[in-house]
Amino acid sequence: MGGLFDLDKKNDQIKELEAIQNKEDFWLDINEATKINKKITTLKKELEEYQTLYNTVVDNLELINIVEEKDLIEINKELSTTADKIASLEVKTLLNGEWDDYSCYLEIHPGAGGTESCDWASMLLRMYERFCEKNNYTYEIIEEQKGEEAGIKSATLLISGEYAYGYFKREKGVHRLVRISPFDAGKRRHTSFASVSVTPQINQEVDLDIKESDLKIDVYHSSGAGGQSVNTSNSAVRITHLPTKTVVTCQNERSQLKNKEQALKLLKSKLYQKEIEKKEEKLNILKGTEANIDFGSQIRNYVLEPYKQVKDLRSGYVTSNAEKVLDGDILEIMKSLLKEGNYE
Repeated sequence: MGGLFDLDKKNDQIKELEAIQNKEDFWLDINEATKINKKITTLKKELEEYQTLYNTVVDNLELINIVEEKDLIEINKELSTTADKIASLEVKTLLNGEWDDYSCYLEIHPGAGGTESCDWASMLLRMYERFCEKNNYTYEIIEEQKGEEAGIKSATLLISGEYAYGYFKREKGVHRLVRISPFDAGKRRHTSFASVSVTPQINQEVDLDIKESDLKIDVYHSSGAGGQSVNTSNSAVRITHLPTKTVVTCQNERSQLKNKEQALKLLKSKLYQKEIEKKEEKLNILKGTEANIDFGSQIRNYVLEPYKQVKDLRSGYVTSNAEKVLDGDILEIMKSLLKEGNYE
């Protein structure tokens, strides 16, 4: 069986990785060993899911020929459930990028428009938080800067779970909201923009030479909701990588040292992502094509007035249930993008 779910290829991958696993020096590089073990577990789980579904289909098809008509209803129900599981497994076969099974950083920044855009950014933040809560992903707020009147000026989440980067990477781009502004006394319709960037959490697998002399490190008071949650020490950390002008911040820990460690991890991931994008940009120039996504691109519209609609401009996915989407129901949009193609 070939195609999206090539059993022979996956079995060969397992054999190759297990051969490496059995070498005497396997555990000398703990990070690489952990990565290989994780890959073996994932491949075996996929094969097991396939075999279970295959057996269910075969067994039920055999039963259809011998059971009475009244029992066909139950068999059809089971086959329908199995069909849903097969569709889910099909999606997993599309999550085959190098970093798809890694955790990821998701950053949100409002566009021009002051309070309107800051509020829209906070709505996106809540959407992703609700998605995580509904789909067994965990998230940690690495950094969040409140807006002056409402919403947020920026936020960074660390999201962990099955194929976190694989699902979230296609959220990268500019998100557009059309609604009646709650901040406009004249109840006029406003358009707001916010950008989302997504980066895989790179730990020790990639060797990046980050010189201490290239870093500008600032410390400041963490922002918070007030009261007992306010951190009065300079524990928040902002790191600027001077050669690339890349800025990262972390303020979720009370320890300045821990915030610095987390910020450096985020910086490493972002710099590695920039290297990937540089290579892709050069390749696209050679091919005579443009990159699919840049900061100015608009990937999705969320319309609340004069009608309700959310439309992804890449896959063409459309739904009129905008409130449900903003409450975190974006899995089908993510799946539509996986099935349409690669939107790195």
